Amino acid sequence: MDQNDSLVGVLKIIYQRRKVVLGTTFIVAIASLIICLCLSNYYKSTTIFYPASPDLAKPSPVGPIEKDLDFYGQDEDLDRLFSISKSGELRSYLINKFNLYDHYEIDTTDIKAEFKLHQKFDKLFKSVKTKYNAVELSVEDKDKYIAMNMANDARNKIDDIAQRLIKESQKKLLNNYKNNINFKQGVIASLNDSLAKIREVYGVFNTTSQGDIFADIQSRTQSRLIDNQARLNIYNKDPNRFQDSIRKIKATISGLNNQLESINYKSTLFNKGYSKVVSLEFEQKEITQQLSLDKERQKQLLAAYNSPFTSLHLVDEAVLPVVKSWPKRSILILGATAFAFLMSILGVLVFNAYRNIDWKEVTNES
Repeated sequence: MDQNDSLVGVLKIIYQRRKVVLGTTFIVAIASLIICLCLSNYYKSTTIFYPASPDLAKPSPVGPIEKDLDFYGQDEDLDRLFSISKSGELRSYLINKFNLYDHYEIDTTDIKAEFKLHQKFDKLFKSVKTKYNAVELSVEDKDKYIAMNMANDARNKIDDIAQRLIKESQKKLLNNYKNNINFKQGVIASLNDSLAKIREVYGVFNTTSQGDIFADIQSRTQSRLIDNQARLNIYNKDPNRFQDSIRKIKATISGLNNQLESINYKSTLFNKGYSKVVSLEFEQKEITQQLSLDKERQKQLLAAYNSPFTSLHLVDEAVLPVVKSWPKRSILILGATAFAFLMSILGVLVFNAYRNIDWKEVTNES
């Protein structure tokens, strides 16, 4: 076996070129050390929070039904907070509040200034969902105070945005209740007018007892009429003797007939209008009950709308970092040194393998 193809041959070549290998590795190590010492320290501050259930912003149900409230949100609530943490509104808020164009030393006159800023921001601002279903928001910066303040402000802004979204939904619902209440009040006013007219036309004022009263009056009038007619028949047997009584009883019978005719007429009108009045009264009662429920729900929703609530539960607040997050100088230097060492060995081996080739001849042949 040729010596150059064996491991011993490889080691021999490396040993012969050890000065080149070690020199290159040393130069790279020194250069990486100088470069790493020039790198700025970055500090990371992290805050962790869980989503709160939207049930906390809901009013209590109207009626005897009770429902257990969830204090911690579900997966969709976690996704909502996570989406807000990635939103442009939060990004713009932090950029403006902390003047990140100047802080990151980005020239605003550059046509790519916004792109560079967002690229820098995305590199230093991170929000992830943890395996415990929480949101972990972290900010890295050269200034440890800015890292802490930006992380806490970002969390608070996420809370504000989430609350605003719920408040906007509540406001729309309040407007719906207001419109429904106004509509039902108009319907009730119309029903009242219709009832008043029908009562006046048909003389229906009490659907519960008025019919019984008519029947009672009608029965008693008929009884009196029959009684007087019987007496008249008796008086007619001796008209000369009961002449005055006959005139008087005929007048009474005539009055009773008129009274009975009036009662029958009113009773007939009552029977015609009874179903209409009952239908309108039932509709009025139903809408009045619905109106009362809507007003109560509106009152409770308005109380919930005006009451403070939280959309997240804080686990860890961002604190002032005391240890830099990067650069890891020792790892960078060791990595660069190891890479330089391996590449220099590879370079030596490649140079040794092809050093006897006449490159001018190869070039001429090609």
